[in-house]
Amino acid sequence: MTLLAAARSAGRGRIDPEARGAGEGASLTWLLAGFPLWWALGMGVLVIPFVAAVAAVKLVRRRSISVPPAFGWWLLFLLAVTLSLANLGFDPPGTVRETWFSSLPGATFRFGFYCCCTLIALWAFNLLVEGKLERDTLIRLLAWLFAVTVAGGFLGTFLGSFEYTSPVEALLPKAVAKDGFVQSLVHPAAAQTMDFLGYETPRPAAPWGYTNTWGNNFAITAVWFVVAAFCTPLRTKWRVAAFVLLVASLVPAVYSMNRGLWLGLAAIAVFAALRLLVSGRPGGMLALGGAGCAAVLLVVLTPLGTVVQTRLDNGHSDEGRAFSSERAAELVIEHSPVIGFGSTRKTLGSGESIAVGPTPECPRCGGRTLGGNGQLWQVMFAHGILGTVTYLGFALAVLWRFRHDHTAVGVGGSAVVGFSLITMFYYNALVTPLLFTLLSYVLLAAGRLPEVSHHGPETENR
Repeated sequence: MTLLAAARSAGRGRIDPEARGAGEGASLTWLLAGFPLWWALGMGVLVIPFVAAVAAVKLVRRRSISVPPAFGWWLLFLLAVTLSLANLGFDPPGTVRETWFSSLPGATFRFGFYCCCTLIALWAFNLLVEGKLERDTLIRLLAWLFAVTVAGGFLGTFLGSFEYTSPVEALLPKAVAKDGFVQSLVHPAAAQTMDFLGYETPRPAAPWGYTNTWGNNFAITAVWFVVAAFCTPLRTKWRVAAFVLLVASLVPAVYSMNRGLWLGLAAIAVFAALRLLVSGRPGGMLALGGAGCAAVLLVVLTPLGTVVQTRLDNGHSDEGRAFSSERAAELVIEHSPVIGFGSTRKTLGSGESIAVGPTPECPRCGGRTLGGNGQLWQVMFAHGILGTVTYLGFALAVLWRFRHDHTAVGVGGSAVVGFSLITMFYYNALVTPLLFTLLSYVLLAAGRLPEVSHHGPETENR
């Protein structure tokens, strides 16, 4: 249905259902395409609940809802998250005492955004199935976010002190706006400044709030950028521009000093190469291997190699992460193995001393957040074995279900889901990395469905 046909329908006093459906995915498009704007306004991830509300309304109005394969595992995980809320008032030994109500805001944030990401992904799947959202369009939106991430990376690398008070931040009470977590949501900043090298160093964060989230999203969106640039119809000049951007992206990727990102990119490359080999495309595997070797040589033979070596020589967070992971596993196994504690907790002191605490010079020093150093540890501590089994079961079921899909989307989508299993040891998934992972999942699922009717009520349940 063209815009002209839609206008004619409106002129006759009615809206053609096909024309109405053609614009149904506009909210999703604006969420992804307009994310730099939302970040600049201080909304960032806060815009996601609004889009989720639109998704909920659209889904409720359907007489039937299509669901992708393995979605039942994800619903079981959400059930585990819900059940774990019963233990919010429990105080594990060695943690800061909290009440059920004092733990509720953090738990509500996580549960709410789990639901928001689920609604948006399910809505996107139905739009893809019904042809109201083109698969290539969603791929290119995710690819656009890679360009946005790289731009934010350059901003954080070379203008790390860039920050300002956003319109949303200015409207908040000062006591609320100065909270560190709230700042990460509403205060646009190019980088997080850290001193683990012995001097202050900016690490790219824009437009995702945290350096680790930036690295997580860099890898996820890079997959779809490659698919969009080299596996979909595109003019030669745009492919050349995409190649240049990929090469340039090595600069912020290295200067982020994000070891998790480096490991994740290597894992994605190996996974994709193996899938290409299994599918009988050794030429593609060799091309990917050649590109990887060229990237490594480019880093080693330039000043970027010095940055990498310096980072590897300064472990920084290794001991703290190990302490938090071990303590989280011990407490949940000993005191609430089935449903966990509903949310994260702060330890009394650090791994070195119970007396260590925050100071005016170092407000974040002291107690460690149990469940704050990786999605696996957060799921295990907050939602117990039930949450862990269903979360891992979902990812593994997706990988198994689409193990024979050797298309570009099949390899790309599986690579992103596999990447989430690796990074769950050191990255938290909420909010945007989880949303992009679920959108990758629905791209993967929609790509293997047979043709279905696009007439709403007759849409087959899947």
